[in-house]
Amino acid sequence: MPPSTRRRLRRVARRLARAYGVPPAPRHLPPVDELVLTILSQNTSDTNRDRAYADLRRAYPRWEQVAGATPGGIAKAIRRGGLAPTKAPRIRAALRSLRRSGVALDHPRALADKEDAELWDLLVGLPGVGPKTAACVLLFSLDRPHFPVDTHVHRVAVRLGLVAERAGAVAAQAALQEAVPPEDVYRLHMGLIRHGREVCVARRPFCSECVLADLCPRVGVGESR
Repeated sequence: MPPSTRRRLRRVARRLARAYGVPPAPRHLPPVDELVLTILSQNTSDTNRDRAYADLRRAYPRWEQVAGATPGGIAKAIRRGGLAPTKAPRIRAALRSLRRSGVALDHPRALADKEDAELWDLLVGLPGVGPKTAACVLLFSLDRPHFPVDTHVHRVAVRLGLVAERAGAVAAQAALQEAVPPEDVYRLHMGLIRHGREVCVARRPFCSECVLADLCPRVGVGESR
């Protein structure tokens, strides 16, 4: 990331911090729990994700039970989260892969004692798990400064010119991971998500109300409000 863009990124971080204050503390779920929760979050709302997670835990109180369940049984349990036929086999495959790697699925410290690089490689090597999901586990469960890029973060970063317009989410995540100081990762991540949900929305963003308006080249923005 060029020095000028890094300077603008620091200004963005300060503005968002002033606008939105201190974000809620991370959930700090055990890593395996966070992994499953993040898979459930794909292409759905936080509310539906949380409902599906609660339903899954009621149906299968232990992760070993989920690993041994049928995809149909898991899909039935998580149906309120959406895309259950897709997410169910992903969850089961990820848990089974962890178990084959010697991970005790139901131990609360499972994965927590691994070094960052080892844990990262293990997570992104799981079926259906990419860099965003791996970063969520590291950041939200273990307070390790990895920068997840979801659709909101990606959209805002592109419009601000912090990453290339054609950069995909994986490339954007790598760029932000390299540029954001570790102590700012969580707060900036949460600020960008909130900004993307409330102001820099996908269609007709509220540019007239944006605290970043004077810093934003509005890359790819057509009609705004």
